[in-house]
Amino acid sequence: MSSNVKGAMLALVAFGLFATHDVFIKTLGAIYSPIQIVFFSVLLSFPLATLMLMRDGKPGTLLPVHPWWMAVRTIGAVVTGVSAFYAFSNLPLTQTYAILFATPLLITVLSIPILGETVRLPRWMAVLVGFVGVMVVLRPGTTGLSLGHVAAILAAIGGAFASIVVRKIGAEERTVVMLLYPMVANFVVMGAALAFVYKPMPIEHLGLLAVISLMAWTAGRVIIAAYQTGEAAIVAPMQYSQIIWATGYGLIFFGETTDPYTAIGAAIIIASGLFIVFRESRGGGSKTTPVLRTRSRIGTPSTLRLSGLMTSGRFRDKIKALQEPS
Repeated sequence: MSSNVKGAMLALVAFGLFATHDVFIKTLGAIYSPIQIVFFSVLLSFPLATLMLMRDGKPGTLLPVHPWWMAVRTIGAVVTGVSAFYAFSNLPLTQTYAILFATPLLITVLSIPILGETVRLPRWMAVLVGFVGVMVVLRPGTTGLSLGHVAAILAAIGGAFASIVVRKIGAEERTVVMLLYPMVANFVVMGAALAFVYKPMPIEHLGLLAVISLMAWTAGRVIIAAYQTGEAAIVAPMQYSQIIWATGYGLIFFGETTDPYTAIGAAIIIASGLFIVFRESRGGGSKTTPVLRTRSRIGTPSTLRLSGLMTSGRFRDKIKALQEPS
């Protein structure tokens, strides 16, 4: 088995875990506010974050090198977390994924002012086509847009900001700093709002939240292994396999069927995203390759964000060492 095939298979496993994780979120979202779900999923993720801290031998403090950029990333992560959880709770899974898949398109646009990226005509065309796909899913003017749709759009925007900032400062900031600040912010903000929405949770629901955190952590580690094993251009598109899981899970557990507009719109968004990924892999004028380096999972506050790991100097050195001939 080649390294690319192995990397792709690992990525498929990871995104399958993420899709299962989202089923649990949707199940709990029918009972509890997304604020409560985010709060407890982050709370139960702190032991995993502590393990990461214990294994981080890099000297330094937990103060960010770029506090203002870290603030932008943290705000983006908080908005993304609660918005994505709300969207998963209130929209069909396939619709939520279709809208979230627009995140790489937004990253491409944000790369111009934030990274100084030069986006040439073919990629602009791909971005525009992708946004047409979003409009096909939303169908403004023909169907009523709910708060769930607005939340999914906010999650995509917040996730794009959080990811592009990682590309901006990831080589200089410690990974644990980029992971902990959004987690602490989610804990504080959602904790402050919890008093207004809290419902008592039985132990089995708390256990389910622990499973959500563990699945996100496990999937994250598998994604890291996938990027270490295969090329980014092969591993990154595997994220789109989640639409297959969403279709099956939505039908089996929630009685959801994918309408033709969502299917067509998702296909357009995925096609445009794949075009950008493969164009960047061929060196299509993207010096910083924001899409390839931020194709980690977005929208899940219980996930210890992988973008920081993929763009940190230590991770890049490891990738370079693996790619050099022995």
